[in-house]
Amino acid sequence: MMENNTAQHPSKQIGWTREQMAKRAAQDIPDGAYVNLGIGMPELIVKHIPEGREVIYHTENGLLGMGDSPAPSEIDPELINAGKKPVTAIAGAAYFHHADSFAMIRGGHIDICVLGAMQVSQSGDLANWSTGEAGAIPAVGGAMDLVAGVKRIFVLTQHTTKQGQAKIVHQCSYPLTGQGVVARIYTDLAVIKKTGDGLEVVELAPGVSPQYLIEHTECELIFPKGSA
Repeated sequence: MMENNTAQHPSKQIGWTREQMAKRAAQDIPDGAYVNLGIGMPELIVKHIPEGREVIYHTENGLLGMGDSPAPSEIDPELINAGKKPVTAIAGAAYFHHADSFAMIRGGHIDICVLGAMQVSQSGDLANWSTGEAGAIPAVGGAMDLVAGVKRIFVLTQHTTKQGQAKIVHQCSYPLTGQGVVARIYTDLAVIKKTGDGLEVVELAPGVSPQYLIEHTECELIFPKGSA
């Protein structure tokens, strides 16, 4: 089992924080995109879209034009996202039936979906809803529809588990959400994209060397010429 970054380097920060990871992922979301954000860390992206860009957020429970989290005094218990967290609605937002929301997803009308992950394989397979253990999570929810219908899937996740095990692997051992669906992976250690030849490192986080990334990744990585 691999050691995690904090155990190996207790005196200094290695890589990006959660907020920095979200900010880095937000940089790759283009102006005018329709975006669905998964539960958890992906929700942080709302706060980090570069100034001057307009992004329209979709949530599968029936809202297009989702805003940031409300102030405690402005919470509307009837206005929530798919993760049951209070949200706001921007001017011009639209509400619709759950079935219509999934018609948007299945019809290919959402540009980007950012999801968390338990595992991503070297071929871009995604496992993000169950470890296979009984009683852990009741169901996959809308994730399978999202990875099948959305144009591009980004993953935002820690590079390893809390126990130091790699989350980017040769082959997923957990139940798959989708095969070959992941376009980009944003972790605390690096930005990685899927190519026809495998997983290519786009950017290393501060303090992360190519060797350190290799040691914390189970599958082979492609580095730009001269970087590894």
